[in-house]
Amino acid sequence: MTRPVSPFWPFEWWLAWWDAWGPEPYVAPLTDSGQARALARLHATAFARPWDGHEFERMLCERSTQAHALWRAGAVQGFVLSRRVADEAEILTVVLSPAVRGGGLSRRLLREHLAALSLAGVRHVHLEVDEGNAPALRLYERHGFEKVGERTGYYTHKDGGRTTALTMRATLA
Repeated sequence: MTRPVSPFWPFEWWLAWWDAWGPEPYVAPLTDSGQARALARLHATAFARPWDGHEFERMLCERSTQAHALWRAGAVQGFVLSRRVADEAEILTVVLSPAVRGGGLSRRLLREHLAALSLAGVRHVHLEVDEGNAPALRLYERHGFEKVGERTGYYTHKDGGRTTALTMRATLA
C-alpha cells in the first residue's frame, strides 16, 4: 500500500519544523474565554490540583482579571493570570508548556504581564509560590519580588504531601 503523495512532500520536514519552531513566540493579552479548555490542559501539566475549564472561563470573563498568553505557532505555550483591585494585583498562576520550560520564555511572559499591570495603574503585586519551586523563585526574584511571609501546608503535591507557600511582593515602577 502506498502513501498518498502530498504536493508539499519535499517540504514536509520544513513545514513540520516551521509549525513547531518557526514563528517567533510573542505575548498578547488573553481575553477570549474560548481558550479556557486549552488553559486547563496546560495548567494540569504543572499543578497537583489543576483548575478546570469552567474556572478559567469564569476568570477570563471577570473585569478584574488581567491575563496574558505566550503564543507560538498558533498555540498557547504559557500564560499568566492576575486579579486586580485598586492599585494592587495578585498573580494567581503562571504556567508554561513542558516543551518550552527552561528556555527563558517565562521571563518574557512575566515581564510583559507586569508592564501591562503597571500601565493599568497597579503599584504592588503579590503572589504565593511553593518554597521548593527553585525556578519560579529565581524568576520572581529577577522581577523584584521579595519574600514577605509564609503559609505552612498551603500546597498539596500529587503524592498527597503538603508544602509551604512563600508569599512575595513586588513594587512596580
